[in-house]
Amino acid sequence: MGEDFARLPQRRGQSAELSANTNRASRPRWPDARHYAALDLGTNNCRLLIARPQGPGFAVVDAFSRIVRLGEGLATSGELSDAAIDRTLAALRICADKLRKRNVSLARSVATEACRRATNGSAFIARVRDETGIMLDIITAEEEARLAVLGCHALLEPGDGPALVFDIGGGSTELVLVDTRTTVPTVIDWHSAPWGVVSLTEASAAGAASGESLATLYARMRDLVTTSFAPFAARVGMPVGTPRLLGTSGTVTTLASVHLGLSSYDRSVIDGLIVPTGAMRAVSARLAGLDLNERAQVPCIGHERADLVVAGCAILESILDIWPAERLGIADRGIREGILRRLMQGGA
Repeated sequence: MGEDFARLPQRRGQSAELSANTNRASRPRWPDARHYAALDLGTNNCRLLIARPQGPGFAVVDAFSRIVRLGEGLATSGELSDAAIDRTLAALRICADKLRKRNVSLARSVATEACRRATNGSAFIARVRDETGIMLDIITAEEEARLAVLGCHALLEPGDGPALVFDIGGGSTELVLVDTRTTVPTVIDWHSAPWGVVSLTEASAAGAASGESLATLYARMRDLVTTSFAPFAARVGMPVGTPRLLGTSGTVTTLASVHLGLSSYDRSVIDGLIVPTGAMRAVSARLAGLDLNERAQVPCIGHERADLVVAGCAILESILDIWPAERLGIADRGIREGILRRLMQGGA
């Protein structure tokens, strides 16, 4: 019961409460508990986490995740499309229903790169408020990076010297160099690149020549990302000592699942896993050499991720170039957990 929140898998928190209340279905599950919620609306995904305080951390009460591709077509048009908005509103209505049913007392909902970039981002936020009651806050790239670190830093391996935490999103990638000598890691430097799995995929497709090889396409992706990382790489230099690296995103959890040969995704296996970076490069090279249909047949990728996973591979390999760690920590947690920690500690 006193387990730190960062070590508490979502399904354990849920199953323990369900089993403890099997015979009390007519009564409120936690009549005296205060429920908190964090909603993260990204360029590609809509994720909700509802939890209650437990010891120094929290136990998950309910969760929701759906690929909505809010930023689809944004790189070309500069605005959120009607279809993307409709998909996202459908997911947010489910979130709003869960918030009501769980009697959430305090929540924070944030939107990231797609809404930051879209010319109609503010209008979309207003529509979400009017139609669902959810008040989305468009946060800066810096706050996005800090929340991600706050949510996953407990999975950093012990060690001396700065560590690099990264979050590969749909519309951007955040790199955060942290000093881990403090209880909550101190941010030394950070960088937000305008390339996530959606934005990089669309930009590369738009510039592709007819009949271009998969290898050429992948090389162009890598060049775009490497260029965007260059200012950060120049500032931080090469790591001293044993580099530590922790990634939080669908890209790293998916590639780790492929590395393990899982038939379906299993958070309890992936969250907190340490993988040799050489193995992650090998998986990336393998996937980059497959066509769309072949990638869709790979377990844990499927049709939903097949068109975006190669961009994630290109971004990951570019990160490994500037921070050549031998091992990569995998986190299936991030912004939502960071928000919950702040809320439960009395922060905004």
